[in-house]
Amino acid sequence: MIVPVSPQYGGGSLADVLPSVAGALSVPGEQNGLGLPPAPRYAVLLLDGLGWNLLQRHADAAPYLSSLVPAGRSLTAGVPSTTAVSLTSLGTGLPPGAHGIVGYTSIVPETGALLNALQWDAPVDPRRWQPHPTVFDRIAASGVATRNVSKSRFESSGLTTAAFRGSKHRGADTVEDRLDATRFASREGSSSLVYVYDSQLDYTGHVQGCESWQWRKELGTIDAFAAQVRSALPRDAVLVVVADHGMVDVAAENRVDLDAEPDLTAGLRLVGGESRFRHLYCVDGAEADVLATYRERLGDKALVLSRDDAVARGWFGAVEDRVAPRIGDVVVAALGPVALVASRRSPDEAGLIGQHGSLTDDEMAIPLLVDAGS
Repeated sequence: MIVPVSPQYGGGSLADVLPSVAGALSVPGEQNGLGLPPAPRYAVLLLDGLGWNLLQRHADAAPYLSSLVPAGRSLTAGVPSTTAVSLTSLGTGLPPGAHGIVGYTSIVPETGALLNALQWDAPVDPRRWQPHPTVFDRIAASGVATRNVSKSRFESSGLTTAAFRGSKHRGADTVEDRLDATRFASREGSSSLVYVYDSQLDYTGHVQGCESWQWRKELGTIDAFAAQVRSALPRDAVLVVVADHGMVDVAAENRVDLDAEPDLTAGLRLVGGESRFRHLYCVDGAEADVLATYRERLGDKALVLSRDDAVARGWFGAVEDRVAPRIGDVVVAALGPVALVASRRSPDEAGLIGQHGSLTDDEMAIPLLVDAGS
């Protein structure tokens, strides 16, 4: 059985990046735990889906990023290793058990509805769902010009409010727009922080697979974009490149369809999470039966745990009382080449090749690359 990777909250995770940037920017009270170089200006570029192992395996397709690897290091994503969770950990500096976004989808305990945190498709106030100040809040309060460069449609999203409030959003829908916005924002004030987000590599991996020629081609494109971002920055700025998760390919024959196996939905009132990390919300009294059914069905291809066991392992960090009911009564973390799809509930997701969310090294290990310029 593959040994799961434990998230390194507090000293080696994505949640530690922005607090360390704040420390490097000399924001009072902030600690630079990752040892980033002191500078008056920082840009943080997040490349969605760029796992540390993927970058190592395809180094020849990414000459600029690969040139930063010898001086870089790997961090861990949080759990689950998925975009909404990771972006909120990045923005707040907190593990999921504190910020409260615990999956791609998760239950709203007060209503029993399922919240898709990327689409924010339930009537939930993001400031109440995630009440903690963000690192952007703290940095901006110190007088640092703090900007968020991403697609225009993200400005009004619930996830942006939950994860990135405190930063001024600059809509940028093309590569040229993102470079122009970065160039301008990085020169504001006497000190600045610019966060830049690009999602195309993740999209390509989901649709084509992360070991496909299309993925390698897109890696070359984002490598060139990262180099352009560095060139757009002032000489006194430091560029940090990170990712939110890695990815694995799951063949069609290794996808277990919950909607096609009645035993796998018996005792469930709601199915959350995503294919590689499921939150299973049980009807009263059914948890033990659900645990036994999934353990028998999946064997050593997955870890099937109760909520209490998953929390005790530190997967979500310290879990606040308001957050605990959002975690599945049973959680299923895929370790082998398997995905728990739901062809009726989520038909689009069920057909994806590249997937992520679980605790394998390919999914959890992400790069921390630093370019301090010349």
